[in-house]
Amino acid sequence: MRKLPRLDIVKLTHLYNAAVRLKYVPTQWRAAEVIMVPKPGKPVNEVSSYRPISLLSIMSKLFEKLVLKGLTSILDARHTIPQHQFGFCRQHSTLDQVHRITAIIEHALEEKQVCATMFLDVAQVFDKVWHAGLLNKIEQLLPTEYSQLLKSYLTDRYFRVKQGEEYSDLKPVKAGVPQGSVLGPILYLIFTSDIPQPEGTTVATFADDTAILAVGADVEEATEKLQHAADSIGNWTKQWLIKLNSDKSKHVNFTNQRCRYLSVTMNGKIIPSSQTA
Repeated sequence: MRKLPRLDIVKLTHLYNAAVRLKYVPTQWRAAEVIMVPKPGKPVNEVSSYRPISLLSIMSKLFEKLVLKGLTSILDARHTIPQHQFGFCRQHSTLDQVHRITAIIEHALEEKQVCATMFLDVAQVFDKVWHAGLLNKIEQLLPTEYSQLLKSYLTDRYFRVKQGEEYSDLKPVKAGVPQGSVLGPILYLIFTSDIPQPEGTTVATFADDTAILAVGADVEEATEKLQHAADSIGNWTKQWLIKLNSDKSKHVNFTNQRCRYLSVTMNGKIIPSSQTA
């Protein structure tokens, strides 16, 4: 595409401008081709031995890059993405978020306090985003021209699997942000931008990785704050059909004190206690 003659680039520009003006994403751009990459050392006759990789239209991905520029400017101007979200954000890295979390923990240790912390694991996060819920938030948070364009982008998406020279039938994509897309990450950030931030706690997120920290003078106070946050976030996940992987989540008390263990529950399940995260 970089080597196209000027006339073709002009025609492509007209096509992209028409898509924006009509707030319509062509059907061909909404179809993904899935190839199955075998996992090393796994039996080739089992479906679970393959990793599905979604290939999207190159013309669509270039169009998404152009849309993303305007979309990012609007989200920044409206402060839509919360400050605790460091994933897919400019000038933010995993190390920045780690430093932010460890600074809170170190300060609690210096003050001889307890920092009760939850590290949450979201199950199949990008594949399970609820389309109706995402579109509802897009309509509330973005101008009409963007919300209608993104509605066309997310609606009636399809995929087919390629194996060798054979193709499966087209199947509808009923949930999730498009794998391998340019807009997928920012759409996920919009979907999770209203995660509760209960008073007395600190929320730290990097894409789907989520940590909740609560500091108290003793383990009882810290755990009470953390449980309040767990209740609030648990209700939010149920409302927006977000499934937490309770078994892979962790509850860690950072303290120099000798204190008894108090459990924390979310959605009726105890978050497993751990010494490390």
